Amino acid sequence: MSSKRDYYEVLGVNKSASASEIKKAYRKLALQYHPDKNPDNPEAEAKFKEAAEAYEVLSNEDKKTRYDRYGHAGLGGAAGGGFGGGMNMDDIFSQFGDIFGGAFGGGGGRQRGGRRTSRGTNLRVKIKMTLEEVAEGVKKKIKVNKLVNADGVTFKTCNTCNGTGQVTRVTQTFLGAMQTSSTCPTCNGTGKIIDKRPSDADSQGLKRKEEVIEIDIPAGVEEGMQLSVQGKGNAGPFDGIPGDLLVVIEEVPHEHLRRDGQNLHYETFISFVDAVLGGNIEVPTISGKAKIKIEPGTQSGKMLRLRGKGLPSVSAYGTGDLFVHINVWTPKSVSKDEEKILEKLRNSENFIPNPDGKEKGFFQRVKDMFSS
Repeated sequence: MSSKRDYYEVLGVNKSASASEIKKAYRKLALQYHPDKNPDNPEAEAKFKEAAEAYEVLSNEDKKTRYDRYGHAGLGGAAGGGFGGGMNMDDIFSQFGDIFGGAFGGGGGRQRGGRRTSRGTNLRVKIKMTLEEVAEGVKKKIKVNKLVNADGVTFKTCNTCNGTGQVTRVTQTFLGAMQTSSTCPTCNGTGKIIDKRPSDADSQGLKRKEEVIEIDIPAGVEEGMQLSVQGKGNAGPFDGIPGDLLVVIEEVPHEHLRRDGQNLHYETFISFVDAVLGGNIEVPTISGKAKIKIEPGTQSGKMLRLRGKGLPSVSAYGTGDLFVHINVWTPKSVSKDEEKILEKLRNSENFIPNPDGKEKGFFQRVKDMFSS
């Protein structure tokens, strides 16, 4: 699975940490490794991004819940990477600029100033998976109709705000000059406007296009689990940050097996004779068939356990089991010869269930009856 460090370890907090404690821990690391404080330091930049990735997950209730349950795989770690890995400093400042307060020039970071980075919207798709695919993990290619940057679109600096994303006004009051700043109405805070736009592009430089995306789904995923493929959603307006592709898992019911977490269950029926005398039967598993032994005297309702024949954990913590539920089949009609045999059994004292479990030679009598 993923080689990423544990997010709680990255921030130096435990799983019971409150939202404010997580935020405080992230702010401490972000200020420590901030690029303005560590210029031209690749190691500090990597730690800065790693902390941002951890905070992006642990500060989001839904993502934190999935991470606590499934680890990195529950966030789509095998399907596109985490927050910090594919994001630049602009992305982090755009997402968490308020964390820095006034420590580095007003929270925007030296690269952003007052500009607003536009982010594309997320897309959500559902993917059907069989139990066989869940057991092994699978790569799937899907077609997605999404917004992309149109070919030939070029941008230029906004003349109204000169690329800052903000306009400043000075108003004379009886107390003197008062300066106020607000989002630029021309570029909506992005600091740029479209210079050239082809006919198939909208006012934000985007167009719709069908794109084939390959998704690597880890083994062990469950119904309703949501994986996130970073940067594969709609493109950001004005050459902004793309959104994410959210992949929701749908399980296709298996013909024979029923899933319960990592474990599987199978209902099978055996004859009365097999229940009494014992025998061997075959049962389906995810990887084929398995032969199991029915012990003499098996009671209806008995459950047999096949270790390791279930499903793997999405967090790579072991494999579940297959539980075979034994049911004794009672025929609705019998032949005259069979009826005679059963009548002999009815009259046998050993045919009456004994709470103490003593058979008193019952098996041998049944063998003699069926062999005669």
